[in-house]
Amino acid sequence: MNKKIKIPKFKSGDQERKFWAKFNLADHFEASDFKAASFPNLKPTSHPISLRIPSYILMRIKEQANELDIPYQSLMKKYIAEKTLRK
Repeated sequence: MNKKIKIPKFKSGDQERKFWAKFNLADHFEASDFKAASFPNLKPTSHPISLRIPSYILMRIKEQANELDIPYQSLMKKYIAEKTLRK
């Protein structure tokens, strides 16, 4: 189908919101119009967390990270991923 889309110039954010609220892409495109896309450099979203662990465990993780010459938080993420993503 691939009809030409005419997007007007908007005078305000409200006007633009109203336009897009009523706009339906299905009127302009069909599924066959789209092509598969890949994003090889896209990084997964991460979330900060707070984790309470005993001091002796944290010290041991820091020692191991120092031996491996990597940040201790990266080592913790690696350990968590190994245990949770194992199949």
